[in-house]
Amino acid sequence: MKQFFSSLFGSLVALCVFFGGGLLLLIGVIGAIVAMSHNKTVTVEPGSYLVFDLSARITDAPPAYDFHLTGEKRNEALQLRTVTRALRAAAKDSRIAGVFLKGDVSEFGGGAGYAALKEIHQALADFKASGKPVKAYLSFASTKDYYLASVADEVVLDPYGMIVMPGLASEPMFYAGALERFGIGVQVTRVGKYKSYVEPFVRKDMSPESREQLQKLLGDIWGDLVGDIAKARGLTPAKVQQTVDAEGIVRAEAAKTAKLVDRVAYRDEVIQEMKKATGRNRAKETFKQIGLSEYTRVAKDGNGDIATDGVQPAVQGERLAIVYAEGSIVDGESDEAGEIASLTLSRELRRLRQDDDVKAVVLRVNSPGGSATAAEAIQRELRLMRKVKPVIISMGTYAASGGYWISAYGDRIFAEPTTITGSIGVFGMQFDVKKLANDFGFTFDSVKTGKFADTFTIARPKTEEEMAMFQRMVDWIYGEFVAKVAEGRHLKPDFVQEIAQGRVWSGVEAKKLGLVDEIGGLDKAIAYAAGKAGLGGHYRVSEYPRKKDFAEAMQEALGKIVPSNARATGVTAQISQRIEAELKTLRCFNDPAGIYTRLPLEIVIR
Repeated sequence: MKQFFSSLFGSLVALCVFFGGGLLLLIGVIGAIVAMSHNKTVTVEPGSYLVFDLSARITDAPPAYDFHLTGEKRNEALQLRTVTRALRAAAKDSRIAGVFLKGDVSEFGGGAGYAALKEIHQALADFKASGKPVKAYLSFASTKDYYLASVADEVVLDPYGMIVMPGLASEPMFYAGALERFGIGVQVTRVGKYKSYVEPFVRKDMSPESREQLQKLLGDIWGDLVGDIAKARGLTPAKVQQTVDAEGIVRAEAAKTAKLVDRVAYRDEVIQEMKKATGRNRAKETFKQIGLSEYTRVAKDGNGDIATDGVQPAVQGERLAIVYAEGSIVDGESDEAGEIASLTLSRELRRLRQDDDVKAVVLRVNSPGGSATAAEAIQRELRLMRKVKPVIISMGTYAASGGYWISAYGDRIFAEPTTITGSIGVFGMQFDVKKLANDFGFTFDSVKTGKFADTFTIARPKTEEEMAMFQRMVDWIYGEFVAKVAEGRHLKPDFVQEIAQGRVWSGVEAKKLGLVDEIGGLDKAIAYAAGKAGLGGHYRVSEYPRKKDFAEAMQEALGKIVPSNARATGVTAQISQRIEAELKTLRCFNDPAGIYTRLPLEIVIR
């Protein structure tokens, strides 16, 4: 049946592409198919294992509608909060015998960052504490894979498998040489000696300040990961570090000797053992199981309520809202994934502020920042909201620079130890193509009615007087940033000046400095917000932005379907994908004044 639906979908798409019509028919037919698929009953056999495939794309915000019927082998999308609530529900569900972990963590946005994985790690630990077993099977495990698997009562590694956990590294890409070669000029203004976003455009290596802050940040994150792994495995952090330094890539027998895994076995051996444990011994059957995604449709919490649909037992009307601010902060309107548009988010916040049924708001921030103008527009709405109801901040993988700007006035700020935050600094960049144009024989001339009328041209470098004007703007924005942090966090301005300078901090260091109030994840922030609003244990939870309805999601999806044979692979693909990601980031730079509060262009931690 599934193959039939896949073929039908492919045929309809082809008809739509070649004949340019029938889109409404296509949407209607696929809508009927999806409705049929939703009517499929999901059951949980007593004694089943909850299978958590780590390759699922973990997102902070609710994912858009997933198209399972297209025949594509794309990774499944799961919301972080759905995962943690499902695991906690399973701990109380008599039908669930245990959890089985498999697969590799998908590198997908903030939901797969170390701060998000910390929340999943804790949810797995809570499940284990219920007395039910957690089992993990690994083949080629990255640091992220092993970090989650380390919680398991039994970690099994393939005989030819390995744990690739040599430590963390960040390797920024620098463009100054290429820009010089192509004749593109770059002039920068900035405040904060650690504000390193501009460095890839004007340097060919890291500045000492940038190297210092990255080394400290990686050390903090790595220390937390190793500490959690050591605790879960009954080892000391020093012992884990000793194995990592001795092996780098830890092969199966070495991993067993170091007690990073419990035993070495082939996948079929583990499956056979799971079949026996769940009472299924027939050759063609697998062990009793239910996938985490399917389980979310039938999961029950301790009170018999659906635990993963965003709703808790409630008094009618009283709601707690979770607003997801995920991506780069941009000016104006947008519904693009990976962008926080100032007008779009501000309008949503204003609506929630004026809704008397919403008693508190949790802002989940997962952003490296962006436009200073946009960040201020969002923060303005949060300041207004704070006057009438609690505003609690939950920081995800990133909540830095502009991401910290929109967080600073929260009644309470929660972060994970591995959250990347701070980066209180400002910069501006001005490009010119004079040399590039001249090399091709193009020249420019101009007339103007004022000294600065052509300031924003890219036809020539900026004059000293123009750069001084931009620097004054950057200095002013930085002063405003520092003042807002001092006021919002009840800190002395001189102290904020000292810890700002564009420097990034880990969540654990940010707490020591007073930039964060409490270490904890989204669930902890929600519980605090409910208490602050006097909701007790009875309230509804609403999430924003909402999931797109089927027609909206379908319209987007049709424009994004890419034939699988068109996807590049290998080293060339990795390079092109990285450059494409950087260019996508640059397209988010739309601040009217050209002033930005953003993390360094690239802090990719692997």
